[in-house]
Amino acid sequence: MSNLNNSHQEAVETVRDLIKGIDTAMLTTISAEGLVSRPMKTQEVEFDGDLWFLTKKDTSKFEEILHDPRVNVIYADKSYVSIRGTAKLVQDVEKKKEFWNPGYDAFLQTSYDDPDVILIRVQAEAAEYWKSGNLAEKVTYLFKRLTKQDTEQSNLNETIDLK
Repeated sequence: MSNLNNSHQEAVETVRDLIKGIDTAMLTTISAEGLVSRPMKTQEVEFDGDLWFLTKKDTSKFEEILHDPRVNVIYADKSYVSIRGTAKLVQDVEKKKEFWNPGYDAFLQTSYDDPDVILIRVQAEAAEYWKSGNLAEKVTYLFKRLTKQDTEQSNLNETIDLK
């Protein structure tokens, strides 16, 4: 059991290191028409297996999560991270206050204690990442793999279980 806990902790730490300092993520939900992605402000809290976002109840993402909580969150900067998980809608005034900053006053045109403001808690299940490096080399490699010009295996990316 100890090895399982250690590997889980290592996976969380890997993702934490990769997404640290990235202000915006792309949150993908499932709508009646298919997948929908939109930029979301990342909360300034260390990743512990959960990601947090603020939104309002009168948004399509709120309705989409109510109907299907499966989501994906993408972070891109010097590394690329795709996190698959389950979203929960959380109405916790103290947690909203913890995450609130003056930018939300203008963006959401309300305050943290507005009952229409809701938290989205994404419980991460797995993450796939591509470490930083020479992007041109990676694109060339992927193109060659897609066009079957190169049959060698590579460790350009890795998938880790966060459950």
